Amino acid sequence: MIALSLAEIAEIVGGQSYDIPDPAAIVSGPVVIDSRAVKQGSLFVAFAGERVDGHDYAQRAVEAGAAVVLAARPVGVPAIVVDDVVAALGALSRAVVGRLGTTVVALTGSAGKTSTKDLIAQLLERKGPTVYPEGNLNNEIGLPLTALRATEETRHLVLEMGARYIGDICYLTGLVPPRIGLVLNVGSAHIGEFGGREQIAQAKGEMVESLPADGLAVLNADDPLVRAMTSRTKARVLLFGEAADADVRGENVRLTDDGRPAFRLHTPTGCSDVTMRLYGEHHVSNALAAAAVAHELGLSADEIAVALSEAGTLSRWRMEVTERPDGVTFVNDAYNANPESVKAALRALAAMGKGRRTWAVLGLMAELGDASLTEHDAVGRLAVRLNVSKLVAVGGREASWLQLGAYNEGSWGEESVHVSDAQAAVDLLRSELRPGDVVLVKASRSVGLEQVVTALLENATEGEVAGR
Repeated sequence: MIALSLAEIAEIVGGQSYDIPDPAAIVSGPVVIDSRAVKQGSLFVAFAGERVDGHDYAQRAVEAGAAVVLAARPVGVPAIVVDDVVAALGALSRAVVGRLGTTVVALTGSAGKTSTKDLIAQLLERKGPTVYPEGNLNNEIGLPLTALRATEETRHLVLEMGARYIGDICYLTGLVPPRIGLVLNVGSAHIGEFGGREQIAQAKGEMVESLPADGLAVLNADDPLVRAMTSRTKARVLLFGEAADADVRGENVRLTDDGRPAFRLHTPTGCSDVTMRLYGEHHVSNALAAAAVAHELGLSADEIAVALSEAGTLSRWRMEVTERPDGVTFVNDAYNANPESVKAALRALAAMGKGRRTWAVLGLMAELGDASLTEHDAVGRLAVRLNVSKLVAVGGREASWLQLGAYNEGSWGEESVHVSDAQAAVDLLRSELRPGDVVLVKASRSVGLEQVVTALLENATEGEVAGR
């Protein structure tokens, strides 16, 4: 964070100072919410969570070097006390970014946010220092923490914005107003909370409504609900996609023999060919979205193509591909799941596994409401249509719906199996995997299916496993 005195911070957040001997003391380190991450001069933010109360760690944070604690009550060490710690953190991020000349890029969408954020960051870093979230810090706490990492040297600030309810993105854009706002897609994620795709579109469109007249809305030309957001913004609009009228367009989209996307990139200033390191055709849309942002910020078509071709995965458990010494390939996409992302991952598995035996280890897709049975059934059916060799459905009721969909799709159903939990999946795979198999693991975060990959790799000695 930029250097600020304790007195300045107290004024910004409207807080009262307690046990502060020198209001002129400077916060020169990072803003953290974990006392183990404190560095000299840090601002430690104490949240009272359901299981852990950060106020209990205030003294430990100061002993580790924190200059002050942002808290909801006095804690016996230097503290700035506010009524609402979340609101105060947001106010601090708004004030800090407002003092900087950095270009703020914000993105939202039902699927692909984190992967696209990672691509944008890797492109923009070629033009100057870029700050972006680690993982998917995209809510009212994670977004300010990311924004507060910006300094006077930061040229680009890339922010991911998630939403569970209408008004969430409006709140986040109010904390750190973007100049460039990107909407990837409108899918089924959190449809149980929203009630329908139209309501999801209403929420995602708050992004473009927040933009200034001299800003830019980057919209998916291939998604009708996103394209329709053109009428909801006063900013200039740049369309991306495979549609003929997209400003940044992908043509001749295909997959390499090992499942990597390739395409011809068209921008308003030129064309160039891209072959990505990432796996799955769904990354084409993510790449075109990132290319549109990079074009706006001055990269040529050739520079964009090179950067996209070299870009890797920055966030864990997103199509993370690892090959075991015996030739079994694991695709760890276990961070989260919704119908669109699971279907995309299955298509990637089918492309990667041509001529090999493929396994889809799938679990619950959460927060689908009344659509849950239909969506789980559809995923099971798609696995059959893609000729996935074996479906392992992990968990309870929703997993049984996955298996039922596969069974009802045709005679292949006997190649599906329902197991109770991650350990049962590990036991099954240990007994049945053969050299050359390809295994996809994906479910909502609460299922913890990344444990399956961890367990099946744990016996490999250091240097034997070749991450790709």
